[in-house]
Amino acid sequence: METPKDRLDIMTERMRALEYRMTPQRQAVLKVLAESREHPTVDQIYEQVKADFPMTSLATIYKTVTLLKEIGEVMELNFSGGRSRYDGFNPSPHPHLYCIKCEQVTDPDIETFEGLSEELAASTGYEIVGQRLDFFGVCPRCREIARS
Repeated sequence: METPKDRLDIMTERMRALEYRMTPQRQAVLKVLAESREHPTVDQIYEQVKADFPMTSLATIYKTVTLLKEIGEVMELNFSGGRSRYDGFNPSPHPHLYCIKCEQVTDPDIETFEGLSEELAASTGYEIVGQRLDFFGVCPRCREIARS
């Protein structure tokens, strides 16, 4: 399994191979995305990067995240509420759990997802061009708060 450092190295190397400039601010964005398991919003990434680079603009964050999405190094997740979340730790298709109360996004450990798109393509004749599987519910923490 890849570590956050492995992901950061992969993302950085991909950007360099495609001849994109690696500014300290851009590197900081990659680091936040590689290390985060929380699927941050652009605003959350901005707050973390701004702590080390106060002059960083929100536009820089948007441009970097958009670029990473275009080259396949970040997966964009759109949920209700209009704020996209980003998965840089695992940008390949995989299921997500979404808490409808606190908006936490979690990656469940489900192995049966592997091969599902190929199975669907074979059984339906569809050419699968993308996939996304999300489960919506209330997380244990929010359920506990509701009981209190």
